[in-house]
Amino acid sequence: MLLLPRSLLIGAALLTLAACAPEHTAPAPASAEDTTAAARRIEADLRFLADDLLEGRETGTRGYDLAALYVASEFRKLGLEPAAAGSYLQPVPLLRARAVREGARFALVRDGQTRELAFEQDYVPSANFNEASSEISAPLVFVGQAVHAPELGQDHFAGVDVRGKIAVLLANAPSSLSNDERAFHASRMEKARLLAERGAIGTISIGDPRDEEKRPWALGAKNWGAAGMRLRAGDGRAIDSFPELRVRVSLRATLAEAIFAGSPHSADEVFAMMRENRLKPFDLPGTATLTQATRMEAAESFNVVARLAGTDATLAAEHVVLTAHLDHLGIGAEIDGDAIYNGALDNAIGVSILLEAARRMATTAEGPRRSLLFVALTGEEKGLLGAQQFVATPPVAKGSIVANVNMDMPVVLGDLVDMVPIGIEHSSLKGLVEAAATDMGMALSPDPKPEETVFVRSDQYAFIRAGIPAVYLDSGVKGRDPHFDGIASLDGFLDQHYHRPSDDANQSIHYPTAARVAALNALIGQRIADAPQRPSWNEGDFFAKKFAQPAAD
Repeated sequence: MLLLPRSLLIGAALLTLAACAPEHTAPAPASAEDTTAAARRIEADLRFLADDLLEGRETGTRGYDLAALYVASEFRKLGLEPAAAGSYLQPVPLLRARAVREGARFALVRDGQTRELAFEQDYVPSANFNEASSEISAPLVFVGQAVHAPELGQDHFAGVDVRGKIAVLLANAPSSLSNDERAFHASRMEKARLLAERGAIGTISIGDPRDEEKRPWALGAKNWGAAGMRLRAGDGRAIDSFPELRVRVSLRATLAEAIFAGSPHSADEVFAMMRENRLKPFDLPGTATLTQATRMEAAESFNVVARLAGTDATLAAEHVVLTAHLDHLGIGAEIDGDAIYNGALDNAIGVSILLEAARRMATTAEGPRRSLLFVALTGEEKGLLGAQQFVATPPVAKGSIVANVNMDMPVVLGDLVDMVPIGIEHSSLKGLVEAAATDMGMALSPDPKPEETVFVRSDQYAFIRAGIPAVYLDSGVKGRDPHFDGIASLDGFLDQHYHRPSDDANQSIHYPTAARVAALNALIGQRIADAPQRPSWNEGDFFAKKFAQPAAD
């Protein structure tokens, strides 16, 4: 742990930096020298944001606040306007909750026999944002992947009554659905909403055993005590916390047979049905008792928001929002003697690229016609909370936000020549992104892992739910060297470093690639800002039908 006086000294130094704002000057033409300079700036930003000093930048901690102050000082140096009521910091009110080991219980009762499951080894509870302690005993019902989409031939609630019961559900959504449909129905919030509406009082979530083979249960279970968070309403209560679901736990997939024993199907049969898209709901024998306790407290964090005013007398009132999340996991369970989850690629690199894009835009000779908002978001790792707060209470008129371009976890571990723009097929952003990539000489590649449904797992989804067209810029997979295997590089990061302390600045980050990504990010923002028409959803698009709404102030 770091001593407080050192942090205060760092904070004072950053405030001194913030007082220095340079003249607005035109940038030098793009060149190898320019790319090298940009790469060095990105590396400098990343090395600060991913330093142990910031203790993993967990939302609502001193380390995150230092990171936010650093980003705000960089925005001020660029001469960007503070966009949040005269400040660069937009408050995000939160409730912080932590599960407590003492008193936690998961017991299965069948045929007069009770089986006690072990905390952490077998199961972990989710934090409860509505009750300090809760206990339920109820029958069990299996609800597949908790998908209700009869129009798509999927209804995992058909023929069963979940009222007053504990729902047992599997992760993700049927692979037979399109990528967009699967992404929407895989959302944990959507599943919780459906279960709460149908009267369930608790949930037991079971992962895929194949996923647990790749990422062992024990690795995640070690961090059972990490704080969960929800947005805090004016009355002090948690938003989107579904108080009807009084206890929610996750069960180790290899123990699924303990749930399905004596039921119409074994655990192996259930997982086979899942992979073959044949899941059906059914009641399970016996009952379960779930008990948990939670410590809750009010907390606060900040989005960092800066504005670059547009040059067009009319279009300047509209805004293009460029985002990257600033938070990571903070301090957690030790792995190989290290407990600080620095989050270099998740997502200090994204924020560093956002800062470089802002530098390019702020120093261009010809400013954008629409205004731009550059936003470093908090609470992404806690459930996209900073993005949700931003779209709910933006510092500009709600109807003035025309598009979101989000940058999250570009795994630039080689000299890449492409980007993966996830979600461009949903709106007119597609043509603008493609034109910018062509101008940059960068290829665009399809999502290499559509089964991961990442389009609903980063901050752009909060904008989409608000009806705002968005695109998520992810790392490319094609190397300049044809022998470089971008998929293997990505898989290596996900298997060895993702959400682990080893995601730090010691990785082989290719900063010139990051510089080119920053230039592309800026050019995409410029293209959207200069387009005669604001972006629009494609006719009949899945997300348009779910969320699109008329623009309004």
